[in-house]
Amino acid sequence: MKKILSNLFSTAINGQRFDVALLVLRIGVAFTLIKVHGGKKLLHFADTVANIPDPFGLGGTTSAVVAILANVVFAFFILLGFATRLSAVFILSVTITGLLMVHINDPWSVKDIPFIYSLVMIVILILGAGRYSLDYFIHQKIN
Repeated sequence: MKKILSNLFSTAINGQRFDVALLVLRIGVAFTLIKVHGGKKLLHFADTVANIPDPFGLGGTTSAVVAILANVVFAFFILLGFATRLSAVFILSVTITGLLMVHINDPWSVKDIPFIYSLVMIVILILGAGRYSLDYFIHQKIN
């Protein structure tokens, strides 16, 4: 019983547990971004251009392309663990814009989605992709 409680309340993170956690986080958040947010923007591009918020005045097409890059291309890179920190910065710029400009006056029940995605991207930016990633493989080849 003591061992169970010790494991349950332990804050120690061994290397493999850490890397598996990063893999699960990357796959989960990237899959959700692609499936829930990016896929519909990509498949219904004309509707996206017509209805997407344009907080910087770049035009609907440019804003749609930026959102699709973040929610599909860079999310896929996160899923693979390829250029993970760069991809997280790009996605974070879109989610922070959504949080602080597009949804600033909305209730928290609306703001919570860009807020949570922003938090996850900050964690990924800080921690990187982990051992189970293309970044790790590339880093090993470079060094």
